[in-house]
Amino acid sequence: MYHTWMRYFTPSPAHHRLGLVCLGVGLQHGALPTVGPRTLDHHVAVVIGAGGGWFRGTDGRRTPVRAPALIWLTPGTPHHYAADPNTGWDECFVDFTGPATTTYTELGYIEPDRPVVPLSDATGPRAVVSRVARAARRDNPLLEVETAAAVHELLVALRRARADTTPDGDPVLQALARDAFHPLSVAEHATRNGMTPAALRTAVRRGAGCSPKDYLLGIRLGRAKELLAATELPVAAIARRVGYDDPAYFSRLFTRRVGTAPVRFRQQQGRAVPGGWSQQIPDPDDPPMLPAQDGPEG
Repeated sequence: MYHTWMRYFTPSPAHHRLGLVCLGVGLQHGALPTVGPRTLDHHVAVVIGAGGGWFRGTDGRRTPVRAPALIWLTPGTPHHYAADPNTGWDECFVDFTGPATTTYTELGYIEPDRPVVPLSDATGPRAVVSRVARAARRDNPLLEVETAAAVHELLVALRRARADTTPDGDPVLQALARDAFHPLSVAEHATRNGMTPAALRTAVRRGAGCSPKDYLLGIRLGRAKELLAATELPVAAIARRVGYDDPAYFSRLFTRRVGTAPVRFRQQQGRAVPGGWSQQIPDPDDPPMLPAQDGPEG
């Protein structure tokens, strides 16, 4: 016995230009029928929230699947899978496609070479799939855009829920972020973390989808933009604060990566006021509020 609910969509060419579009969503549980062997022309993320079963991919081996887990189905890849016929499983799935899938694959969010991914917790991804399902009503005029936005959110939720990522994030990335503003080379960062440069590159590529140099650069330039916008510190002082002893090199690097010079960025984004710079991240549940205004005197 099993239960199933699913909806499928046909986004227009204009919607495909969003980069990602949702093609379908489903929620199922029980001793579901075997899927495949088959090959699809689009991506599917299948989230197993409870139960178990098996998956067989291109290598022909039957891989056990135990919840919580993710099954990646990628275009052109034969696959064959099923829930345990005695216990079944609880699954939800989202079909999607679009040119942005190439970038998400390069960044490591989609893993064609690892079709079965253990998850630490399926709650986050399942919540996103539930939002897709709620948006799937036929009278929703925002259906295609709302579900497309949710696919982006789902890929992030799945990346965060991977069992090889701790709740606080990847320890290597945490260490790089902590030391990002020190004028250290990639080799020196590797030594600090007890790794070879090659091992550090592999870890950062897997965790952040980029090289250590680009990961550090993103953090440094982000801080530099904040300081340019919210303080009146000279550009040379900002360069030193974010790890560059040579202000001219910093300015050239900033201009090349951001597309505008530091001085020009400050002219466009500057909001410097006395006491306006803070390292504290606002609490979304307690947003900053303007003081209450006194009412007009009687």
